[in-house]
Amino acid sequence: MLGVLSAMLCCGAVSAQQHEVEMIPFGNMDQWIDRQIKESGIIGGATKNVYAIGPTATVTETKAYKNMGGSPWATSNVMARVAGITKTNTSVFPEKRGDGFCARMDTRMESVKVFGIVDITVLAAGSMFLGEVHEPIKGTKNPQKMLNSGIPFTKKPIAIQFDYKVKMSDREKRIRATGFSRITDVEGKDFPEVNLFLQKRWEDEKGNIYAKRVGTMVVRYYTTTDWHNNATYSIMYGDITGDPAYKAHMMRLQVEERYAVNSKGESVPIKEVAWGTEDDVPTHLLLQFTSSHGGAYIGSPGNSLWIDNVKLVY
Repeated sequence: MLGVLSAMLCCGAVSAQQHEVEMIPFGNMDQWIDRQIKESGIIGGATKNVYAIGPTATVTETKAYKNMGGSPWATSNVMARVAGITKTNTSVFPEKRGDGFCARMDTRMESVKVFGIVDITVLAAGSMFLGEVHEPIKGTKNPQKMLNSGIPFTKKPIAIQFDYKVKMSDREKRIRATGFSRITDVEGKDFPEVNLFLQKRWEDEKGNIYAKRVGTMVVRYYTTTDWHNNATYSIMYGDITGDPAYKAHMMRLQVEERYAVNSKGESVPIKEVAWGTEDDVPTHLLLQFTSSHGGAYIGSPGNSLWIDNVKLVY
């Protein structure tokens, strides 16, 4: 029995009994905004559904999206305007589940046809996260700079809890497709990932943003699986490099460069410079669900991650 218990603890699973469980706003995935955006005529002029997580609404204006109704969620569903051409990407979808909805994130190839000829093909992973996107997207360079990662947050939850389902692509290697260079293979399989980081941030007089990592939880999914309800993962606090559950390739400081908006209104990199202590109080919560773990433009078409009922456990 002790062996089972220690195995569970090592895997970061916790029992949510006798704990307070709090839904993240709009975390039940039942409310969606349907942005109906008309793309430019030169690329076909179709009207596309670009979904956002927020109070139920239909928006027919082709305008840059700002989080609505107090929703803390942003997604990889975006409107881009490059060289006067309006183009959209949708890789996160509301999907019926029971009496409500869940979110489905797909990794897929997105092609743009100019005058009916395939011109640009980009690999788009489905991703949703706490934060904002700076629309319209103006190019494919440095995609993280287009995101404001994380939300102000000062609590210290012991775990995150959500329902999930996974469909894995059968590709052994991943694809890199940025749209402008040739499509290449990338070693290693593609895994859906959930990552949560609690940061204690500060800003210097030049507007640089620094952070200590206070809390960490990262999980990847390696097999196709049906719905798991109330999956619960412990958040590890402080310097976790000596913890048996620490995986440097997923959890190290600055594991991926993220950006935030400083007090001058500029999008700047968050420089994660140190581990916090277990007593540090965070200033920001970063949480991301993604159908591909490898960053922008890298993944395996066919990967999907379904998520529902995202909660924090105290």
